[in-house]
Amino acid sequence: MDTDPGIDDAAALTMALNDPQIDLKLITSVAGNVTVDKTTKNAQKIVRFFNEKVPVAAGAKQPLIKEFEDAARIHGESGMPGYDFPEDLPKPLDVSAVEALHDAIMSSDEKITLVPTGSYTNIALLFSEYPEVKDHIERIVAMGGSLGKGNMTSAAEFNVFTDPDAARIMYNSGIPITMVGLDITMKALLTPDSLSKLEHMNETGKMLHDIISQDGDNSDKGIAMHDVNTIFYLLHPEAITTKKMWIDIVTDGPAIGETVGDIRGAYHDGKTNANVCVDIDAEAFNKWFLEEVSQIQK
Repeated sequence: MDTDPGIDDAAALTMALNDPQIDLKLITSVAGNVTVDKTTKNAQKIVRFFNEKVPVAAGAKQPLIKEFEDAARIHGESGMPGYDFPEDLPKPLDVSAVEALHDAIMSSDEKITLVPTGSYTNIALLFSEYPEVKDHIERIVAMGGSLGKGNMTSAAEFNVFTDPDAARIMYNSGIPITMVGLDITMKALLTPDSLSKLEHMNETGKMLHDIISQDGDNSDKGIAMHDVNTIFYLLHPEAITTKKMWIDIVTDGPAIGETVGDIRGAYHDGKTNANVCVDIDAEAFNKWFLEEVSQIQK
């Protein structure tokens, strides 16, 4: 998982670290919701909370070209406020995220799945510096993008907006990509009822309740757990409707960061480069979220 915790990233890491069907080999951090020193520390906090041994490697401090703009207004200055995490954190690896990704991918006995839930800067750098890794990646399940309106600008979703040049490199990589974007994450809101149940479930539930309650992007209908949808898709693809299409990335101008889907299949000779999530069973998502947390032994 390549991530920028961030509240919903922390929830996604919680699911990935604890679900027995997922074998999480590496966590890499990237600047996004907050600066990379903070996203790295937040990833370490989640790993330490569960006393896990999954290594964390610090990644890119800024986008490839575009000026960095964080989302501290949504996620708070620390990126993960509301809960007192242990401070005796494991040290990050002494190699960069790109080196750690390369080593983990090339040393794996089977093809791996990449799950980026922040900007795709580390992924783009990896593919540029070590193109040989592409043959060892089964697929990419990436949170980001939208076929409709954005949540950073009217056109762009935050992760793609943060580093559109990296997004273009990733979508042109030739690796199978599933786009888990706002088209489903804004439907599968964690409802107020689900959030209230978390608080009294176990210590994990309390932790998630306390940080999710600090999320500045909420409404009466619930809170979007954008990044958690990647894990839900991995485990329950039957609850999500997808459509294959070609995705282009806008890298300049007023629509910078927009993911433009060729929804009619009219402009790329029938070729596609993404499996785009277009609908989701929101009730099943909420039920799964609570079941996952209830089964965690902490």
